[in-house]
Amino acid sequence: MHSNKNQIKNNISKNTSYEADYILFLLVSCLITISIVFSYSLTIYTVEYYGYNKFHFFIRQLFVGTLSILIMWILSMFEPDKVINKIGMVFFVLFFVLMAIMPLLPSSMVTASGGANRWIRLPGFSLSPVEFFKIGFIYFLSWSFHRRLIEVPRKIGLKQEMVLLSPYFLAFFVVVFIIAFLQKDLGQVVLLGGIFFILLIFANRSYKVFVSLGVVGILAFVGLILAAPHRIQRIFSWWAMVQDKILSILPAWADNYLRIEELPEPYQVSHSLNAMHNGGVFGQGIGLGDIKLGFLSEVHTDFVLAGITEEIGLIGLIVITSLMFFIVLRIFRISGRVENKIYHLFTIGIALMIIIAFLINSYGISGMIPIKGIAVPFLSYGGSSMLSMAIAIGLVLSISKSVDLKEKVVNKK
Repeated sequence: MHSNKNQIKNNISKNTSYEADYILFLLVSCLITISIVFSYSLTIYTVEYYGYNKFHFFIRQLFVGTLSILIMWILSMFEPDKVINKIGMVFFVLFFVLMAIMPLLPSSMVTASGGANRWIRLPGFSLSPVEFFKIGFIYFLSWSFHRRLIEVPRKIGLKQEMVLLSPYFLAFFVVVFIIAFLQKDLGQVVLLGGIFFILLIFANRSYKVFVSLGVVGILAFVGLILAAPHRIQRIFSWWAMVQDKILSILPAWADNYLRIEELPEPYQVSHSLNAMHNGGVFGQGIGLGDIKLGFLSEVHTDFVLAGITEEIGLIGLIVITSLMFFIVLRIFRISGRVENKIYHLFTIGIALMIIIAFLINSYGISGMIPIKGIAVPFLSYGGSSMLSMAIAIGLVLSISKSVDLKEKVVNKK
């Protein structure tokens, strides 16, 4: 009798389709719309400096934003079993290969940043493979953890557990080498490492693994910083801004060992903080900010939160932060109610990708941590970031169609 009930439940699950989470769709669409507005407001100096049409960035972001909303809507119409596996695996393999071969591509096909090739030039736009690889990476971990780890009991020896996890460590090391050394993008490594670490928690691993990984992760992080002079320079720039505050609460003897003289001026973060200070509570008004007038580079990309805060103030920043918070909350809600374990891990990974990126960026521009160059999800100007996030949310919306089913089946009992 019990097996018949399960069979009926499975048949309902396969043959019934429910609406996607339209609230999540609207929340993301709101952030995309805000991004389109500020792609015009924050680029006034940039278009003048480079001689672009004043609507250059606005038109591009309007096109990408509209396309992103359309992609989310289209993907939300599919059943998850028909799209998640295909898109996830294709993104993991395809964009891993693209990242690996980018150093070998001719200069006419790539765009360099900081001496590293990060974008592939295509007709009309540039593609950043790492933005799409993150989705594939999250799916691969979700799929593989479900197959290899979740059912393995916690009460096994640390050595056995490390052997079990060794293929993942090796794969992640390769990813770190490509992104951190070849593309010189430590921020993305931190983001992917955070996702990897937290998903292991949900894959039922023991605390000994996390302690070991935490120690190794800290040592590796320090090693990656020391291996690149520009990262050391960023650390020094950040320390120049915070050392007085930190040393003021430490014992007097610490000043002799930790104070560093003649540090580089924290130019970007200083102007970022000035922008947020100038905004006050209600802001100077959309289009009326001063910091974008040549004082702060990349104000429409990495420092978009500072530029937005100057123009719409603390109230506007709270609204944007609340939208981001509710987006993550909706995804966690979907994750907590979906039955498929792969989808459960995948949606957790997507929520982590959003919140970690947002925190890294916001902490960086406020001087709490060194700047990492991570785009703000849905807000920063850039087609690759926007489109990849839209695809990720579209897949989550597709998964959300099975959540109502679970609630209704439970309510009938």
